[in-house]
Formats: sequence, C-alpha cells, structure tokens
Amino acid sequence: MDNQGRIFLFVGSLFGGLGVILGAFGAHTLKARLALELLATFETGVRYQIYHALALLAVALLYANRPAKGLLTASGWLFVVGTLLFSGSLYALTLSGVRWFGAITPVGGMAFIIGWFCLAVAGLWSREEDERRVKPKPPSVQSTSNSARIGV
Repeated sequence: MDNQGRIFLFVGSLFGGLGVILGAFGAHTLKARLALELLATFETGVRYQIYHALALLAVALLYANRPAKGLLTASGWLFVVGTLLFSGSLYALTLSGVRWFGAITPVGGMAFIIGWFCLAVAGLWSREEDERRVKPKPPSVQSTSNSARIGV
C-alpha cells in the first residue's frame, strides 16, 4: 500500500473511532441535555461519519490492488471532505445552537454523493483497463533501418 492508501486507512480508522466516541457522548451525555430533534441531528452526523469511515477503509483496501488510482483518490478525499462538512456542521449546529451551520451540511452531502459516483466508476474499470492507463505506450518502430540512415 502506498502513502495515499495509508492516509485513507488512517483517516478512516480515526473517523471510525471518533464516531464511536461521539455516539457514546450523544447517547450518554447529550441525551439528558438536548431536545429530541437536536439529538436526532447529532446522531445523523455520527451515523454518516461511521458510514464514510467504513467507505474510506474500503478505498484504502482497493488502493492496494488497483494500478490506476485517480478516481479512488478523488473518492477518498471527497469522503474526507464530506465527513468534515456534513457531520462537522451537524455537530456544530447541535452543540452551539447556531442554525446557519445547517447551510454547510448539503455541501458535505454533495461531496459524499460525488465520492460514491467516483468509486462506482472506478469499480467498473477492469484491472486491465487500469494497467493500460498507467503503463506508457512502447516507442514506435521506425521504418528505416540503421543501414539506410548511414547510407549503406
């Protein structure tokens, strides 16, 4: 696995672990302090964070097996940005009560959607197609021989 794959493995694992911590925080601490609507909003953030932590782990595993990584890289970073914007804005809205954080949430949702489509297209390409995209084409063979160029 190269560096980019390791980054996705690390971030996916970090998001997963933080998702469990935040889920426990919501269930045990916020439950007594927030209105049900706000608690449901917080839980939505946690749920989508966990989903996309798992998606990042999948991207990291695919990274180790695919030569052409452009769409996988795009997918992974879109999942990272989507998690920060979508889940992060829901956490900020819930904990601060500032409603305008909700305007950021759809931007994160759009990053998730585009990330899933990038992953889908990457899944359609075969390994052979990946290898054709990555390997340089062999140099063309010249029609004249060395003796013809020398004048023999």
